[in-house]
Amino acid sequence: MKKLIISTLILLISAPCFAGGDPHRSAARKGVDTSTDVVALALPAAALVGTLCMKDWKGLLQGVETAAVTAGVTYLLKYTVKEPRPDGSNLHSFPSGHSAVSFATATYLQRRYGWKFGVPAYILSCYVGWGRCFAQQHYWYDVVIGGAIGAGSALIFTRPWAKKHNLQVSPVSNGTSIGLYASFEF
Repeated sequence: MKKLIISTLILLISAPCFAGGDPHRSAARKGVDTSTDVVALALPAAALVGTLCMKDWKGLLQGVETAAVTAGVTYLLKYTVKEPRPDGSNLHSFPSGHSAVSFATATYLQRRYGWKFGVPAYILSCYVGWGRCFAQQHYWYDVVIGGAIGAGSALIFTRPWAKKHNLQVSPVSNGTSIGLYASFEF
């Protein structure tokens, strides 16, 4: 299931990047560029506010660790690789910082609080990835690698809320039928 979700996200992100387009930035490209800036800032800001409102201090620490590693790896690569952007504006195309931040936030929200928060965040992250390619700020692989850096950081540092409540699920069988046993602390 995870492989299917990851493959779908990569396809959604990268497919529009192959469309190409004229070398001059249209109003649509500028608008999408601006909107991806807004979403890439608003998504982690909303996650931070939500985490603070829930007084989830462990989650806050995990989010800060995720953000620090995501930013560190992304900027280290940007200033080491020095790949030109598709529009030629500078040498900071690889990897996409917008995608790294967006997917770090989406994965943090999904891991920490579940799919009801993760799905909308992943949809917004896919839009950011698509938009960065459409606006000619990144190549498709910049977006995919940026997203992988962010998601990978969140997977390393974010512990599910279920761990806090000692959720345990195990199979059971009486010899003729099988089932699942689940327990948690509250």
